[in-house]
Amino acid sequence: MYLVRVNMTDRTYQVTDIPEAYRHLAGRGFTSSVVAAEVPPLCHPLGPNNKLVFAPGFVTGTSAPTSARCSVGGKSPLTGGIKEANAGSSWAADLAVMQIGGLIIEGKPSKKDEYWGIHITWDGKPKVEFFDATQYTGKQLSQVFPAIYEKFGERISVCSVGAVAELGYSNAGVVFNDQEKRPTRYAGRGGLGSVMASKGLKFVVLDRAGAPGVEIADKALFEEGRKKMIDALRSHAITKPKGGLNTYGTAVLINIMNEAGGLPTRNFSSGRFEGAPKIAGEAIFETVKTRKGKEIYNHACSPGCIIQCSNTYYDENGEEIASCVEYESDWALGANCGIDNLDDVARMVKLCNEYGLDTIETGTTIAVAMEAGVIPFGDSKGAINLIHEMGKGTPLGRILGAGTATTGRVYGVTRVPVVKGQSMPAYEPRAVKGIGITYATTTMGADHTAGYTIAPEILGVMGKQDPLSPEGKAALSRAFQATTAFIDSTGHCLFIAFAILDIASGYQGMIDEVNGVLGTHWTADDVLKHGAQILKTERKFNEAAGIGKEADRMPEFMKTEPLPPHNQVFDVPDEALDSVFSEL
Repeated sequence: MYLVRVNMTDRTYQVTDIPEAYRHLAGRGFTSSVVAAEVPPLCHPLGPNNKLVFAPGFVTGTSAPTSARCSVGGKSPLTGGIKEANAGSSWAADLAVMQIGGLIIEGKPSKKDEYWGIHITWDGKPKVEFFDATQYTGKQLSQVFPAIYEKFGERISVCSVGAVAELGYSNAGVVFNDQEKRPTRYAGRGGLGSVMASKGLKFVVLDRAGAPGVEIADKALFEEGRKKMIDALRSHAITKPKGGLNTYGTAVLINIMNEAGGLPTRNFSSGRFEGAPKIAGEAIFETVKTRKGKEIYNHACSPGCIIQCSNTYYDENGEEIASCVEYESDWALGANCGIDNLDDVARMVKLCNEYGLDTIETGTTIAVAMEAGVIPFGDSKGAINLIHEMGKGTPLGRILGAGTATTGRVYGVTRVPVVKGQSMPAYEPRAVKGIGITYATTTMGADHTAGYTIAPEILGVMGKQDPLSPEGKAALSRAFQATTAFIDSTGHCLFIAFAILDIASGYQGMIDEVNGVLGTHWTADDVLKHGAQILKTERKFNEAAGIGKEADRMPEFMKTEPLPPHNQVFDVPDEALDSVFSEL
């Protein structure tokens, strides 16, 4: 495996073997380790000393199912701490097939408005060529992606950033192509898009032609693990064909969370939204069925995915509005803003994709602006206009583009749902205590994917747990955070967790796949140890950046304002929050 290091200051690059210290690291484990080793914790996230790191997972680029994910890491402009965000795309698989275990972007051009692209091909080893990308800046992404495919050919994969990243917004994501070559697959959270743009880097184009593929040390063991994983995913109710995710997409959770009283509504002022059925996954499915005249099941976001949870939403004329309307996007731009117009929610998702915005941070920011009276709750047309303000870079747009916490400070709002500067996603911590502990303690700022305790607390995976009870939830969150750090390193989608946590053979299958690729002999205990070490590495960076355990707390309003309908507050003791890492 190769390490490719690109210096944007003088537009040079180096290709070396992966250092021995990183040989058994991939995905999140690789990106976080490089950031911790090479980025000064107190550096400015958009300055010359930050770095942007890309890494495929252990099994990315192989025939392992649902494994084409790439981790993106750096110091976050939003949280000021370490950040990893990941996305599924052919880009991830192509990186792995070209035997690039890590791609590090460092330095920055001397000219502020100078933007470049890099084109990586295979020539016995990875080869990097630079091209002027300034002409592609300031435009919506659907306008520029076709031009890149025309320039480099149809078989490439594309990574890019939108216009808001060029403006330095803290809620700008890194975008990859989907299976239809659309710019829709986002490593969205934490502002890493602006880190990429700060390097003067607009595109990373991969052409895998002639590349040798991923080396597998023990093919028989890998194949055994792959089959176990496939069997688990195809038999579990949530992940099987025409199961919950394949039929209704992730937005199936809208009604589920609403019924549980844990769907944050109108800027986290309630756990139930009366308009939930109008924007739920079931409504998406039925609306598409009516408008297209047939049942349409969901598609894969990336090569080799057999869960296939990504939807496409159409207007009354059968023309595509957006792909994909995910649960968190649907919630953030819908229920959290008091909006139940599904067409307008989809239009907002489309606009976020076009400008390069993280849909979660955008929706929570608009909800705080609504709380401040900028526009009323429920005003979908006003919300669409606010996204355009962000895209245009107006003074108001720049405030909103700085994220939820900054918008709350500017407008003097006290109900601001953030931890470590990052807004909370679509699960109310007062109604689901375990996910609240994850929000409070994860190294990433409030992030549901860091330790998805929704699985047992709401969906009954591994056995149902009472979401309203704080008992035992610190240990639950700790275990989920460590396991997730490992899954994020494999290259598998986090959604494999539903199946492998219920089906022991599936969990073993994941381990067998990794051992097959690496030639290692890891066990289930090693999974937790590996994940725990990643968390410790991230934690150490954050502490050096000034983000210690004092930041592992929920906003004050969640401790004092009872949440309807259960009228609960977040009552997890500080000692329990502190125990998550002290006992790691």
